[in-house]
Amino acid sequence: MEFGLALRVDEPLVPIKSSTQIEKASYERWEQSNCLSLMFIKSSIGKSIRGSIFECAKVKEDLKAIEQQFETSDKALVSTLMTKMCSMKFNGTKGVHEHIMEMRDIIAQLKSLEIEMSESFLVHFILNSLPSEYEPFKISYNTHKENGLSMNF
Repeated sequence: MEFGLALRVDEPLVPIKSSTQIEKASYERWEQSNCLSLMFIKSSIGKSIRGSIFECAKVKEDLKAIEQQFETSDKALVSTLMTKMCSMKFNGTKGVHEHIMEMRDIIAQLKSLEIEMSESFLVHFILNSLPSEYEPFKISYNTHKENGLSMNF
């Protein structure tokens, strides 16, 4: 039996009385492959995730439903990460280095979700998250940047 047949081949027509033995056997092989593929997918996905995905009778449709669920999840994650990054301000409870590293981590997560931002924007965004007591540092950075130096975050 071909396990992935239902993924590679479109569903054949449902056999009728006048169908040939080959057509009936082809449909039966496809149906078994579809059933096994669906069972494999369901057994591989956790119950908490499985409940949020619309169940389909065909494996190709099931995979599309799973893909759509995760696209929605990615969009929600992007929104959450952007909100977190925009609201981050250095408050002195941790070191500046740790604050910057947390922001870099969020930026890396956004990049993995195909959200690109220029390095210049990110540097200014991070600098703006620092309180006013870091103004001399910000001024120094901006002055040196104009002279061709850059900050490697």
